[in-house]
Amino acid sequence: MRLLVVGRLSGQLATAVKMAMAHGAKVSHVERGDQATEQLRRGQGADLLMVDYRVDIAALIAANEAERIHVPVVACGVDADATDAANAIRAGAKEFIPLPPEADLIAAVLSAVADDERPLISADPSMKAVVQLADQVARSEASILITGESGVGKEVMARYLHAGSKRADRPFISVNCAAIPDNLLESELFGHEKGAFTGAMARRIGKFEEADGGTLLLDEISEMDVRLQAKLLRAIQERVIDRVGGAKPVPVNIRIIATSNRDLARSVSEGTFREDLLYRLNVVNLRLPALRERPGDIAVLADHFVRKYAVANGVPVRAISADAKRALVSHRWNGNVRELENAMHRAVLLAVGPEIDVEAIRLPDGQPLSMGSHGAPVDAGLAGRAAQVADTVTRAHVGQTVAQMEKTLILDTLSHCLGNRTHAANILGISIRTLRNKLNEYADDGTQIIAPQSGIAAAGYAAA
Repeated sequence: MRLLVVGRLSGQLATAVKMAMAHGAKVSHVERGDQATEQLRRGQGADLLMVDYRVDIAALIAANEAERIHVPVVACGVDADATDAANAIRAGAKEFIPLPPEADLIAAVLSAVADDERPLISADPSMKAVVQLADQVARSEASILITGESGVGKEVMARYLHAGSKRADRPFISVNCAAIPDNLLESELFGHEKGAFTGAMARRIGKFEEADGGTLLLDEISEMDVRLQAKLLRAIQERVIDRVGGAKPVPVNIRIIATSNRDLARSVSEGTFREDLLYRLNVVNLRLPALRERPGDIAVLADHFVRKYAVANGVPVRAISADAKRALVSHRWNGNVRELENAMHRAVLLAVGPEIDVEAIRLPDGQPLSMGSHGAPVDAGLAGRAAQVADTVTRAHVGQTVAQMEKTLILDTLSHCLGNRTHAANILGISIRTLRNKLNEYADDGTQIIAPQSGIAAAGYAAA
């Protein structure tokens, strides 16, 4: 991942930078916020800004947004108190890292922002068949469409393809089409010229040009507005782009990989996705099976996550008990690999004996996976408690307005999905944009919104 550090490189901040580099981050540094914005304009991209809390974080974020630059900010600082940290979060930072830094905290923050270090692990025959096809097409120049439910590992597969391609030593740039508003996505992809719109103070290089020579991942492309799809189609066909406000086309040499958790053929029939664009993207389709369709992967993935989070948290690596493995394999895992990963992270922290047993493996609501009388796993919260729970929930909702009920449903679903916006939107049956607008509305009212893939809520933060 690419990390841009903003602030004076003091001893403690320099130590944090060295730790980030030790975890594979490519680090660049500037002292002032305006220098950071200028560097991002020039196409020297970053996946994360680590900013000294004494820098005007709100002004930095505002300057970036005026230029349609969207890079998450993590604040940091020496001798900062709770007020300083809270002010940094209110200014728009996603997280605050106290200095002197802890190696585990640096690793956790970097891991939360980038999935660069997620290996592709498979043991089940159905998944191995997909990996074999990926190996066959990795070195080609064909556009590839990766489909599957949320959490199955589509971006992991995209990085695997890039690593096996002829472009492996060139940039891999990822754009989450669902997380960027429509009016900003065009500039994010294609860049803009000075004066192209109010606030465009200088030329800005977009993701297509950042990825020149390498691979561009268009994550959740089904969420892209149909009007922008026409410009994307031309870029793919002609291998040229037009910056917003530009007078002449700019040639680019990239390979496109796209992902979607929706049925794009259905989106075509509904008029929300261009058929000609689907044909351009879908030269090769890699459909990743849901985790419940590849039970042979569950145990090996669980073992991998146990080792990963034991090391990250400085605790012993415990084996998973036989009963726990049976429970894991039998559970449905509607959230797929992402849900399994979060469950095993919790299990690493909750396990107390020599092994990780069933009691340590908790569902998002805190309930454990329980075992039936014959050793068969039973999802907690069913059977005898169902009627009681239903009655309690019904009584709790009496007297609430429809808006209050909607808010409760959205926030509870988001919590169940551990902050994953895309998964929550799918469960709720609404678009990611509608969900994002609702969360921003709640955040403006002072409601704490759970951060993506994290159990930590930040006041006023409603990322997509």
